[in-house]
Amino acid sequence: MGGVLTLCGTPIGNLEDASKRLIRTLEEVDCIACEDPRRTKKLLTHFGVRAHDLVVLNEGNERRQSGRLLQRLKRGDSVALVSDAGMPGMSDPGFHLVRGCVEEGIEVGVVPGPTAAVTALAISGLPPGRFAFEGFLPRKPGDRAKRVAELTTEMRTMVFYVSPHRIEDYLSELAEAWGDRPASLARELTKMFEEVRRGSLSELLGGVRSDPPKGEIVLLVGGASGELAAVAPEELALRARALMDEGVDRREAMSRVARETGVKRRQVFDSLLADRQD
Repeated sequence: MGGVLTLCGTPIGNLEDASKRLIRTLEEVDCIACEDPRRTKKLLTHFGVRAHDLVVLNEGNERRQSGRLLQRLKRGDSVALVSDAGMPGMSDPGFHLVRGCVEEGIEVGVVPGPTAAVTALAISGLPPGRFAFEGFLPRKPGDRAKRVAELTTEMRTMVFYVSPHRIEDYLSELAEAWGDRPASLARELTKMFEEVRRGSLSELLGGVRSDPPKGEIVLLVGGASGELAAVAPEELALRARALMDEGVDRREAMSRVARETGVKRRQVFDSLLADRQD
């Protein structure tokens, strides 16, 4: 009989947020896969859980280690997967292991726990009903600028994870690309120095420059207005033709414009057709 993989949400700061079910699961499994054994040992020690077989599964070895863990699961071992904080797979390792279990027919369970993205959203003061979790933006400036451009017409509240030494650059880039939208910056959630800053992108930027935040940061930005999201057909055709003039295949050009503006590719095609007829 095969084993079971259990995704375990761990506290994002305050250890009192750990559930009884989480502690029991960590006590009972044969193996705990974790990002950093030192962080996980602190959690286990705090709750008096015996040090289990800890296996490192991080961004660098996830694909290789997932294969080894799958073999253990097939042999019947029970495995708990934890990240350093929060829910595994949410901008943390875990996706490849879960997908491998699904493909192999191995049972996957979950012990839900705190998530920084949703926690920050709830207290941000921005519309929480519909949101887009973006995690970390690309590090390379060119890739990041491209992703920011693609999100220009996103109407939902957007949630980003940002390191403290990049927050000033990111706020500046977002304000320049999107204008002065409402935003919220939450740091060190559930910890001793928890702080939430609210205001426009420019106001947050000014605050970051005068009082640089430390610790783990969640940045939330209001979505585009309906006027911005409703791109005119003439603009769709103009963007697509500009790409085609650069040598991009028509189908690919339509797909790119559709992704960037949040419309269906058929709308871009119809806009090109109408423009040609005119």
